[in-house]
Amino acid sequence: MTTPAVARLSSAVREEPVACDGLHAEYDEDSYRLAIPEAGVERETLTESEFETLAADHERYVQNWAYWNEDRADADEAFLRWLEAADETAIPDRYESLRAGTARSWGELRIEVRLVDGKRRYEIRHTDDAGRTDLDRHDEPLDARSLVTEDDDGRYRPLKTAPSLPHGWVFPDLTGRACVETVEYVYPATVANWYLERQGELDVDHWEATIGRQSGIYGVVQTWNRGDSYEHVNWVAEACCADSQCVKRREWEYDDETELDVPGGDGAFPCREPCSLVIAAARKWTRLEGEQEQRYEFTLTPSEKEQVEEIIDAVADGRAAEIREADTADPANRYRARYLRAKRFDEDDNLSGTPTETSE
Repeated sequence: MTTPAVARLSSAVREEPVACDGLHAEYDEDSYRLAIPEAGVERETLTESEFETLAADHERYVQNWAYWNEDRADADEAFLRWLEAADETAIPDRYESLRAGTARSWGELRIEVRLVDGKRRYEIRHTDDAGRTDLDRHDEPLDARSLVTEDDDGRYRPLKTAPSLPHGWVFPDLTGRACVETVEYVYPATVANWYLERQGELDVDHWEATIGRQSGIYGVVQTWNRGDSYEHVNWVAEACCADSQCVKRREWEYDDETELDVPGGDGAFPCREPCSLVIAAARKWTRLEGEQEQRYEFTLTPSEKEQVEEIIDAVADGRAAEIREADTADPANRYRARYLRAKRFDEDDNLSGTPTETSE
Protein backbone atom coordinates (compact mmCIF):
# COMPACT_ATOMS: atom_id res chain seq x y z
CA MET A 1 0.00 0.00 0.00
CA THR A 2 1.29 3.45 -0.95
CA THR A 3 1.89 5.65 2.10
CA PRO A 4 1.96 9.49 2.04
CA ALA A 5 5.76 9.42 2.29
CA VAL A 6 6.08 7.01 -0.64
CA ALA A 7 3.67 9.03 -2.76
CA ARG A 8 5.65 12.16 -1.93
CA LEU A 9 8.89 10.45 -2.98
CA SER A 10 7.35 9.22 -6.22
CA SER A 11 6.34 12.77 -7.06
CA ALA A 12 9.60 14.37 -5.92
CA VAL A 13 11.88 12.24 -8.12
CA ARG A 14 10.03 13.44 -11.18
CA GLU A 15 11.48 16.86 -10.45
CA GLU A 16 15.02 15.88 -9.46
CA PRO A 17 16.99 12.86 -8.22
CA VAL A 18 16.82 12.04 -4.50
CA ALA A 19 19.80 11.05 -2.37
CA CYS A 20 19.46 10.81 1.42
CA ASP A 21 21.17 8.55 3.96
CA GLY A 22 21.63 5.60 1.61
CA LEU A 23 18.41 6.09 -0.38
CA HIS A 24 18.87 6.94 -4.09
CA ALA A 25 15.95 7.44 -6.45
CA GLU A 26 15.67 8.80 -9.98
CA TYR A 27 13.13 9.21 -12.77
CA ASP A 28 14.10 9.22 -16.42
CA GLU A 29 12.24 8.52 -19.63
CA ASP A 30 9.08 7.19 -18.00
CA SER A 31 10.84 4.82 -15.63
CA TYR A 32 12.15 4.90 -12.09
CA ARG A 33 15.35 3.75 -10.46
CA LEU A 34 15.63 2.89 -6.75
CA ALA A 35 18.85 1.95 -4.97
CA ILE A 36 19.46 1.28 -1.28
CA PRO A 37 22.89 -0.43 -1.30
CA GLU A 38 23.02 -1.30 2.42
CA ALA A 39 19.64 -3.03 2.04
CA GLY A 40 20.71 -4.88 -1.11
CA VAL A 41 18.31 -2.95 -3.37
CA GLU A 42 19.33 -1.94 -6.89
CA ARG A 43 16.44 -1.74 -9.40
CA GLU A 44 16.03 0.15 -12.65
CA THR A 45 13.34 0.64 -15.30
CA LEU A 46 10.59 0.45 -12.70
CA THR A 47 7.03 1.49 -13.40
CA GLU A 48 5.47 3.92 -10.97
CA SER A 49 3.56 1.11 -9.31
CA GLU A 50 6.66 -1.09 -9.02
CA PHE A 51 8.66 1.84 -7.68
CA GLU A 52 6.11 2.65 -5.00
CA THR A 53 5.72 -1.00 -3.98
CA LEU A 54 9.50 -1.41 -3.62
CA ALA A 55 9.82 1.88 -1.77
CA ALA A 56 7.02 0.85 0.60
CA ASP A 57 8.99 -2.31 1.41
CA HIS A 58 11.74 -0.02 2.73
CA GLU A 59 9.53 2.53 4.42
CA ARG A 60 12.12 3.57 7.02
CA TYR A 61 14.39 5.00 4.33
CA VAL A 62 11.49 6.82 2.71
CA GLN A 63 10.21 8.25 5.99
CA ASN A 64 13.74 9.34 6.86
CA TRP A 65 14.05 11.15 3.52
CA ALA A 66 10.64 12.77 3.98
CA TYR A 67 11.64 14.13 7.38
CA TRP A 68 14.93 15.60 6.20
CA ASN A 69 13.25 16.99 3.09
CA GLU A 70 11.16 19.40 5.17
CA ASP A 71 11.81 23.12 4.86
CA ARG A 72 14.19 24.22 7.64
CA ALA A 73 17.30 26.35 8.03
CA ASP A 74 20.63 24.66 7.28
CA ALA A 75 21.87 25.21 10.83
CA ASP A 76 18.70 23.74 12.32
CA GLU A 77 18.90 20.67 10.12
CA ALA A 78 22.58 20.12 10.90
CA PHE A 79 21.83 20.35 14.61
CA LEU A 80 18.90 17.92 14.48
CA ARG A 81 20.97 15.48 12.45
CA TRP A 82 23.80 15.78 14.97
CA LEU A 83 21.41 14.93 17.80
CA GLU A 84 20.74 11.50 16.29
CA ALA A 85 24.24 11.03 14.77
CA ALA A 86 22.64 10.88 11.32
CA ASP A 87 25.91 11.30 9.48
CA GLU A 88 27.57 8.51 11.44
CA THR A 89 24.93 5.79 11.71
CA ALA A 90 23.16 3.75 9.04
CA ILE A 91 19.37 3.78 8.95
CA PRO A 92 18.72 0.31 10.49
CA ASP A 93 20.91 0.95 13.53
CA ARG A 94 19.80 4.55 13.84
CA TYR A 95 16.11 3.73 13.78
CA GLU A 96 16.64 1.04 16.38
CA SER A 97 18.28 3.65 18.62
CA LEU A 98 15.55 6.18 17.89
CA ARG A 99 12.83 3.77 18.92
CA ALA A 100 14.53 3.41 22.31
CA GLY A 101 15.43 7.11 22.45
CA THR A 102 18.89 8.57 21.95
CA ALA A 103 20.19 11.60 23.85
CA ARG A 104 22.96 14.16 23.64
CA SER A 105 24.09 17.00 25.90
CA TRP A 106 24.12 20.65 24.85
CA GLY A 107 25.60 22.66 27.68
CA GLU A 108 23.48 21.65 30.67
CA LEU A 109 20.62 20.49 28.46
CA ARG A 110 19.81 16.85 27.84
CA ILE A 111 18.08 16.50 24.46
CA GLU A 112 16.52 13.18 23.56
CA VAL A 113 15.08 12.26 20.19
CA ARG A 114 12.87 9.22 19.73
CA LEU A 115 10.41 7.74 17.26
CA VAL A 116 6.76 7.91 18.27
CA ASP A 117 4.34 6.39 15.77
CA GLY A 118 7.01 6.72 13.11
CA LYS A 119 7.62 10.43 13.81
CA ARG A 120 10.56 12.08 15.52
CA ARG A 121 9.75 13.75 18.84
CA TYR A 122 12.19 15.63 21.05
CA GLU A 123 12.48 15.98 24.83
CA ILE A 124 14.56 18.65 26.61
CA ARG A 125 15.41 18.73 30.31
CA HIS A 126 18.35 19.54 32.59
CA THR A 127 21.08 16.91 32.34
CA ASP A 128 20.88 16.37 36.11
CA ASP A 129 17.17 15.56 35.82
CA ALA A 130 17.59 12.47 33.66
CA GLY A 131 15.25 9.78 34.93
CA ARG A 132 13.14 12.10 37.08
CA THR A 133 9.35 11.77 36.76
CA ASP A 134 8.32 14.69 39.00
CA LEU A 135 9.20 17.50 36.59
CA ASP A 136 6.95 20.40 35.57
CA ARG A 137 5.78 19.87 31.99
CA HIS A 138 6.03 22.60 29.35
CA ASP A 139 4.95 22.47 25.72
CA GLU A 140 5.64 25.99 24.42
CA PRO A 141 9.26 26.86 23.53
CA LEU A 142 8.73 30.43 24.73
CA ASP A 143 8.31 29.09 28.28
CA ALA A 144 12.05 28.38 28.32
CA ARG A 145 12.87 32.09 28.30
CA SER A 146 11.36 32.66 31.75
CA LEU A 147 12.32 29.25 33.12
CA VAL A 148 16.05 29.95 32.86
CA THR A 149 16.06 33.58 33.99
CA GLU A 150 16.92 32.63 37.58
CA ASP A 151 18.90 29.79 39.14
CA ASP A 152 17.60 27.28 41.68
CA ASP A 153 18.04 29.82 44.49
CA GLY A 154 16.09 32.52 42.68
CA ARG A 155 19.15 34.56 41.73
CA TYR A 156 19.17 36.32 38.36
CA ARG A 157 21.41 34.70 35.74
CA PRO A 158 23.15 37.56 33.87
CA LEU A 159 25.10 35.08 31.74
CA LYS A 160 22.83 32.78 29.72
CA THR A 161 25.57 30.20 29.30
CA ALA A 162 26.59 30.03 32.96
CA PRO A 163 26.45 26.46 34.34
CA SER A 164 23.59 27.40 36.66
CA LEU A 165 20.45 26.30 34.81
CA PRO A 166 17.58 25.66 37.21
CA HIS A 167 16.19 22.15 37.60
CA GLY A 168 12.71 20.66 37.76
CA TRP A 169 11.22 21.19 34.28
CA VAL A 170 10.83 19.23 31.05
CA PHE A 171 9.69 19.82 27.48
CA PRO A 172 8.59 16.23 26.79
CA ASP A 173 7.07 16.30 23.30
CA LEU A 174 8.52 18.77 20.81
CA THR A 175 8.79 18.82 17.04
CA GLY A 176 12.19 19.38 15.50
CA ARG A 177 11.43 23.04 14.86
CA ALA A 178 10.21 23.55 18.43
CA CYS A 179 13.27 21.73 19.77
CA VAL A 180 15.68 24.15 18.11
CA GLU A 181 13.54 27.11 19.17
CA THR A 182 13.61 25.96 22.80
CA VAL A 183 17.37 25.48 22.73
CA GLU A 184 17.81 28.98 21.34
CA TYR A 185 15.76 30.48 24.17
CA VAL A 186 18.03 28.74 26.68
CA TYR A 187 21.32 29.34 24.85
CA PRO A 188 20.84 32.13 22.27
CA ALA A 189 22.74 31.90 18.96
CA THR A 190 24.59 28.73 19.99
CA VAL A 191 23.14 26.56 17.21
CA ALA A 192 23.97 29.13 14.54
CA ASN A 193 27.53 29.67 15.79
CA TRP A 194 28.09 25.92 16.16
CA TYR A 195 26.99 25.45 12.56
CA LEU A 196 29.16 28.30 11.26
CA GLU A 197 32.15 26.78 13.03
CA ARG A 198 31.49 23.40 11.42
CA GLN A 199 31.35 25.14 8.04
CA GLY A 200 34.60 26.98 8.73
CA GLU A 201 32.75 30.30 8.62
CA LEU A 202 32.67 31.37 12.27
CA ASP A 203 33.62 35.05 12.53
CA VAL A 204 35.77 35.31 15.66
CA ASP A 205 36.45 38.70 17.26
CA HIS A 206 39.54 38.47 19.42
CA TRP A 207 40.26 40.52 22.53
CA GLU A 208 42.19 43.32 20.79
CA ALA A 209 39.49 43.88 18.17
CA THR A 210 36.67 43.75 20.72
CA ILE A 211 38.35 46.14 23.15
CA GLY A 212 39.10 48.53 20.32
CA ARG A 213 35.36 49.01 19.83
CA GLN A 214 34.62 49.91 23.45
CA SER A 215 33.57 53.44 24.28
CA GLY A 216 31.98 55.39 27.12
CA ILE A 217 32.38 53.81 30.55
CA TYR A 218 33.86 50.66 29.00
CA GLY A 219 36.51 52.56 27.08
CA VAL A 220 38.73 52.45 30.17
CA VAL A 221 39.47 48.80 29.36
CA GLN A 222 41.55 50.02 26.42
CA THR A 223 44.11 51.28 28.91
CA TRP A 224 44.99 47.65 29.55
CA ASN A 225 46.31 47.37 26.01
CA ARG A 226 49.79 48.38 27.01
CA GLY A 227 52.53 46.94 29.16
CA ASP A 228 51.38 43.63 30.63
CA SER A 229 48.13 43.51 28.63
CA TYR A 230 48.70 39.91 27.48
CA GLU A 231 49.11 38.69 31.07
CA HIS A 232 46.04 40.65 32.16
CA VAL A 233 43.89 39.04 29.46
CA ASN A 234 45.08 35.59 30.47
CA TRP A 235 43.87 36.35 34.00
CA VAL A 236 40.50 37.49 32.62
CA ALA A 237 40.09 34.32 30.58
CA GLU A 238 41.11 32.12 33.52
CA ALA A 239 38.61 33.89 35.78
CA CYS A 240 35.63 34.02 33.43
CA CYS A 241 35.99 31.52 30.62
CA ALA A 242 36.57 28.18 32.34
CA ASP A 243 34.11 25.28 32.04
CA SER A 244 33.10 25.90 35.65
CA GLN A 245 31.93 29.41 34.74
CA CYS A 246 30.56 29.09 31.20
CA VAL A 247 29.44 26.15 29.07
CA LYS A 248 30.74 27.76 25.87
CA ARG A 249 34.14 26.90 24.44
CA ARG A 250 36.26 30.04 24.10
CA GLU A 251 37.55 30.49 20.56
CA TRP A 252 38.71 34.11 20.87
CA GLU A 253 42.34 34.77 21.69
CA TYR A 254 44.44 37.86 22.39
CA ASP A 255 44.57 38.74 18.68
CA ASP A 256 44.75 37.03 15.29
CA GLU A 257 48.35 35.97 15.85
CA THR A 258 48.61 35.53 19.63
CA GLU A 259 46.91 32.69 21.50
CA LEU A 260 46.25 32.91 25.21
CA ASP A 261 47.93 30.48 27.59
CA VAL A 262 44.60 29.57 29.20
CA PRO A 263 42.64 26.59 27.74
CA GLY A 264 39.40 27.50 26.00
CA GLY A 265 37.26 24.79 27.62
CA ASP A 266 35.40 21.74 26.34
CA GLY A 267 31.95 23.12 25.51
CA ALA A 268 30.01 21.78 22.53
CA PHE A 269 29.45 25.24 21.07
CA PRO A 270 31.90 28.11 20.57
CA CYS A 271 32.26 31.57 22.08
CA ARG A 272 33.23 33.90 19.25
CA GLU A 273 34.07 37.08 21.22
CA PRO A 274 34.51 38.39 24.77
CA CYS A 275 30.97 38.70 26.14
CA SER A 276 29.45 41.69 27.92
CA LEU A 277 30.04 40.11 31.32
CA VAL A 278 33.76 39.69 30.54
CA ILE A 279 33.99 43.30 29.35
CA ALA A 280 32.19 44.59 32.45
CA ALA A 281 34.45 42.55 34.75
CA ALA A 282 37.56 43.69 32.86
CA ARG A 283 36.47 47.30 33.31
CA LYS A 284 36.44 46.81 37.09
CA TRP A 285 39.76 44.98 37.06
CA THR A 286 41.31 47.70 34.91
CA ARG A 287 40.53 50.25 37.60
CA LEU A 288 41.78 47.97 40.38
CA GLU A 289 45.01 47.25 38.50
CA GLY A 290 45.62 50.99 38.39
CA GLU A 291 46.37 50.96 42.12
CA GLN A 292 49.97 50.95 43.27
CA GLU A 293 51.15 47.83 45.07
CA GLN A 294 52.05 48.15 48.75
CA ARG A 295 53.76 45.77 51.11
CA TYR A 296 51.76 44.48 54.07
CA GLU A 297 52.87 42.24 56.91
CA PHE A 298 50.50 39.79 58.57
CA THR A 299 51.00 37.38 61.42
CA LEU A 300 49.47 33.97 60.66
CA THR A 301 50.20 30.40 61.60
CA PRO A 302 50.95 28.05 58.69
CA SER A 303 47.46 26.55 59.02
CA GLU A 304 45.88 29.99 58.98
CA LYS A 305 47.78 30.96 55.81
CA GLU A 306 46.50 27.79 54.13
CA GLN A 307 43.02 28.54 55.44
CA VAL A 308 43.00 31.96 53.75
CA GLU A 309 44.04 30.27 50.51
CA GLU A 310 41.28 27.66 50.88
CA ILE A 311 38.66 30.35 51.54
CA ILE A 312 39.64 32.19 48.35
CA ASP A 313 39.51 28.95 46.37
CA ALA A 314 36.10 28.03 47.79
CA VAL A 315 34.62 31.41 46.86
CA ALA A 316 36.28 31.46 43.42
CA ASP A 317 35.04 27.94 42.61
CA GLY A 318 31.53 28.66 43.85
CA ARG A 319 31.50 25.91 46.47
CA ALA A 320 31.41 28.00 49.64
CA ALA A 321 27.66 27.49 49.99
CA GLU A 322 28.12 23.71 49.75
CA ILE A 323 30.36 23.46 52.83
CA ARG A 324 28.34 22.07 55.74
CA GLU A 325 28.25 24.09 58.96
CA ALA A 326 29.25 20.99 60.92
CA ASP A 327 32.25 20.30 58.69
CA THR A 328 34.82 22.23 60.69
CA ALA A 329 37.55 20.11 59.10
CA ASP A 330 37.11 22.16 55.90
CA PRO A 331 39.31 25.28 56.13
CA ALA A 332 36.59 27.31 54.36
CA ASN A 333 33.92 26.26 56.87
CA ARG A 334 31.89 29.27 58.06
CA TYR A 335 32.71 28.75 61.73
CA ARG A 336 36.40 28.25 60.93
CA ALA A 337 36.34 31.55 59.01
CA ARG A 338 34.53 33.32 61.83
CA TYR A 339 37.07 32.03 64.36
CA LEU A 340 39.91 33.30 62.18
CA ARG A 341 38.23 36.69 61.95
CA ALA A 342 37.69 36.83 65.72
CA LYS A 343 41.34 35.98 66.32
CA ARG A 344 43.11 37.98 63.63
CA PHE A 345 40.92 41.04 62.90
CA ASP A 346 41.04 44.12 65.07
CA GLU A 347 38.03 46.26 65.99
CA ASP A 348 38.33 48.11 62.67
CA ASP A 349 38.27 44.81 60.71
CA ASN A 350 41.94 45.04 59.76
CA LEU A 351 43.72 41.72 59.26
CA SER A 352 46.39 41.33 61.95
CA GLY A 353 45.72 44.95 62.90
CA THR A 354 47.32 46.16 59.66
CA PRO A 355 45.48 49.11 58.10
CA THR A 356 44.84 48.98 54.35
CA GLU A 357 46.39 52.36 53.64
CA THR A 358 49.78 53.23 55.05
CA SER A 359 50.85 56.68 56.19
CA GLU A 360 53.41 56.89 53.39
